[in-house]
Amino acid sequence: MLKTETVRFKGWENNIRLSNGSVDLIITADVGPRILRCGFTGERNLMAEFKEQLGGTGEKEWMIRGGHRLWFAPEVKPDTYELDNIPVKVSRIDGGIRTLQEPGPVTGIQKRMDIVMADRKNEITITHVLTNRGRKPRTLAPWALTVMAPGANCIIPLPPKIPHTGRLTHNQEWSLWGYTDFADGRWTLGSRFVFFRQDRRRGPAKLGVAHREGWVACQIDEFALVKRFDWIEGATYPDGGVNFETFSNERMLEVETLAPMATLKPGQSVKHTEIWQLIRGLKPIRTEKDADALARRIRR
Repeated sequence: MLKTETVRFKGWENNIRLSNGSVDLIITADVGPRILRCGFTGERNLMAEFKEQLGGTGEKEWMIRGGHRLWFAPEVKPDTYELDNIPVKVSRIDGGIRTLQEPGPVTGIQKRMDIVMADRKNEITITHVLTNRGRKPRTLAPWALTVMAPGANCIIPLPPKIPHTGRLTHNQEWSLWGYTDFADGRWTLGSRFVFFRQDRRRGPAKLGVAHREGWVACQIDEFALVKRFDWIEGATYPDGGVNFETFSNERMLEVETLAPMATLKPGQSVKHTEIWQLIRGLKPIRTEKDADALARRIRR
């Protein structure tokens, strides 16, 4: 049975715990919109927690904090880093929670997340909404970022191989950031999957993919968070045309999805949806055979 309750969490006083008895989320009203926790009930938080920022509000600069947040692309300052350090409105909706931010004073963009948890299966649907409350049109793309805890391993499926005598044009588009180095041991580029591991000894690296396979997963210990999301053929995506990005540094690994670019007139909104699934009881995923076994569980 789905349950909501008001709880304290890591120094924040006003939070909602959403649970179906198997998995739970903690969504805060003190800053955001933010999801602070995601995991199996009674087990570890799969999301990063930056201890020096826990419980904080009202800071004069943007705080990563950890957890899951909503941004918009392309990434520029100060717009993308508009502060989300003040309380938000949290209300109950059918099957879950809505968290709504006041329009940003710099951009006029209002952020909203509708977080719905299935009662009888392990599935969480998050609808990310950006609304232009300003006076001028804004061109942007919704951008959903989950900050995973240290030790994360991101598993990215690749499209099936095709013979040289088949399609003669490319079937993959990648974007690389200038600080990314594939000689870095965190990367494994396989035939069917790419693996990207967080390492406390390594600094920033980032990859973007025009991802048509429909899912990515991120493993921590015996657990995995799976994200499902869409690719819209013919749409214009940011950052060189990608709808999935992953970034890591010494402290965390991010699993990021993006919607197509949209021009919002005043009062208009755009949505972007992720569907989450949690899996437990996994052995370390080190090989493509291991990843194939995970993929079979995801497809059930």
